[in-house]
Amino acid sequence: MPSQKNPAHVPSGASPLRRAAAEAGGTFLLVFGLIGAALLTSPDSNGVAAQPGTGLLGVAVALGLTVAIGAAVLGPVSGGHFNPAVTIGVAVAGRLRWGLVPVYLAAQVVGGVAGAALVRALLLGSADGGSAAVGAGFASTGYGMLSPGHFGLVPVAAVEVVATAVLVVVVLTTTHPRTGTPLAPLVIGGTLTLMLFVALPIDNASLNPARSLATAVFGGGDWVAQVWAFIVFPVVGAAVAAGLYRRATAGRASAAPADPA
Repeated sequence: MPSQKNPAHVPSGASPLRRAAAEAGGTFLLVFGLIGAALLTSPDSNGVAAQPGTGLLGVAVALGLTVAIGAAVLGPVSGGHFNPAVTIGVAVAGRLRWGLVPVYLAAQVVGGVAGAALVRALLLGSADGGSAAVGAGFASTGYGMLSPGHFGLVPVAAVEVVATAVLVVVVLTTTHPRTGTPLAPLVIGGTLTLMLFVALPIDNASLNPARSLATAVFGGGDWVAQVWAFIVFPVVGAAVAAGLYRRATAGRASAAPADPA
């Protein structure tokens, strides 16, 4: 049983290759679970599923579960980010060497696209071959006419910045090497579920550039044209939150050393 001074989710000096594999696998799980729930079981996400489906509640819970599971299993290897915004936030907070950031980001994008690709492959076995899901944007994030509730860019920017900032503060607090908790995967997963309750009706909920890039690849067209917003705003929220967190904890016992690996 890990102690409070050595939580199980803190990376243990793994090589960059092992970290990349963990981040790719975790992001694959995240996107596969989230987008699979959205497109295969949720008629109020795509309007075409014949079964009753899980609804937005099921989609939000699916993301929370996949992140909690992935962080519990892979967190000791890489920290369990599975999200470029979280990786940048952790680096801004001084908890990850900047030299490792490109490794994490590349692995997350590859893993996310692979997860979305598997969902697309499964949809080929449906009655329409998945054409309706693709035509509806493949659960991509969007604003304006591409927003589920036709929300404009300003509220979309606000929810992405604020929700990602909340997520990053929770990550930094619960994964602290000395004061964090072994329950961090559950707390982080629960936070994501809560944030999705707010963000899903507004913009299909990004909080994660890798997730948005992965679905835009298959949504195509207008969805690709809007994906910039779901790269910029989550990263801004993460960086601001991490910077404020680092300043607030500077010189205190709660300040954590940078990941030395």
